[in-house]
Amino acid sequence: MKSIKKLTQTQLIVISFICVILVGSALLCLPISARSDTPVSYIDALFTATSATCVTGLIVADTYTNWTLFGQIVIITMIQIGGLGFMTMVSMFSVFSKKQIGLAERNLLMQSAGTVRTSGVKALVRRVFLGTAVFEGLGALLLSIRFIPQFGVLKGIYYSVFHSISAFCNAGFDLMGTKEAFSSFTSYTGDILVNLTLIALIVIGGIGFFVWNDISKNKLSFKQYELHTKIVLVTSAVLIFGGSLLFYVFEKDASLSGMNACEKILASIFGSVSPRTAGFNTVDLSALSDSGSMLTNLLMLIGGSPGSTAGGIKTTTVAVLFLSLIAAAKKEKDITVFKRSIDNTAVTQAASIIFFYLVTLLFAVMALCALEPFGLKEIIFEATSAIATVGATMGITAKLSVISKIIIVFLMFFGRVGGMSFILMLSERKVYLPLKRPMEKILVG
Repeated sequence: MKSIKKLTQTQLIVISFICVILVGSALLCLPISARSDTPVSYIDALFTATSATCVTGLIVADTYTNWTLFGQIVIITMIQIGGLGFMTMVSMFSVFSKKQIGLAERNLLMQSAGTVRTSGVKALVRRVFLGTAVFEGLGALLLSIRFIPQFGVLKGIYYSVFHSISAFCNAGFDLMGTKEAFSSFTSYTGDILVNLTLIALIVIGGIGFFVWNDISKNKLSFKQYELHTKIVLVTSAVLIFGGSLLFYVFEKDASLSGMNACEKILASIFGSVSPRTAGFNTVDLSALSDSGSMLTNLLMLIGGSPGSTAGGIKTTTVAVLFLSLIAAAKKEKDITVFKRSIDNTAVTQAASIIFFYLVTLLFAVMALCALEPFGLKEIIFEATSAIATVGATMGITAKLSVISKIIIVFLMFFGRVGGMSFILMLSERKVYLPLKRPMEKILVG
């Protein structure tokens, strides 16, 4: 017990994810989990459990054709736990059982839920729980309008709930293997109801619990929103609409060829939203043009917002670095936006996170290129999808070697826990002496 108390908040969050993954992989190894009589290898079970808990969506076997109902329920449970964060889930029980939450628990929950202050943590937990239930419930209700007529009442309801949770948690797992293995939502390219429902769930789940709380308090009064909320909403809007326009321009004669105008527009919006970081697809990703592939890689790497169900380096990280570049170009000392200045510490953290992600991604790509016979385009797409916890693939996941699967597992875990968490986990308990070294200038650039 004493050793547990010595762990930092970040270390507890990391360990909680590892525990969920290990329990999930053990359950998926059970004979009751797989449809085939052949036992599932532990590496495939570990890969699937990591992908589900880290809400990624990369799979080595089609979810519908490979896993039984029990296995699918294990997967969707890990998705729900991984999407909200294990510590958030545990804290929910404390809140709803009216148990007092101490300062240490508040700090832990603050970091897990992605809020910036300990005050109002209990109210935030309630809003997270109720908001999740409402949004996933509404999503399931809308999807059932389409799925019940297609699959029957029980199967239609189950499919609606499964895909609503998967979309809201930005997980990318689907059961559309009932039509064709690994097909995702390609048979619903022109379906407005399914597309808009999934898009709404992905966006709402990806903007972050802190933003929910702010919007809940201040309604539609943008001026009263906190700076974090304003940056998230503006950056997300730019990425969604800008990404949709570029996707349409790049892909109208490539992966979107043969579609009518309405289908192209719908597929473009979906192709802009889903890479951040849901992983569903309504077009064949292997048919993407080089420009479309690069755009999708960029959207995947940026991902969603802090304290959300999404992964990636986060919208605020990119926004802060972009604003710092503008300030540097104007030779301004302070970084200002919406009549507020941003702490320079945030710029340092943003640069560190991006550098950490890119270096990790670079080494992973080099390793995968050395191990696998696939092209650079496919490998970069796969590795980016893993580290950004997206789940999109050009069809090479199931063909990877054991060592490559382990690399992808590490990338998925790293991407969900976050680069900043890894840095904090290694440094939180260190004691720094008040020693300042002499300063000396160097040439940069």
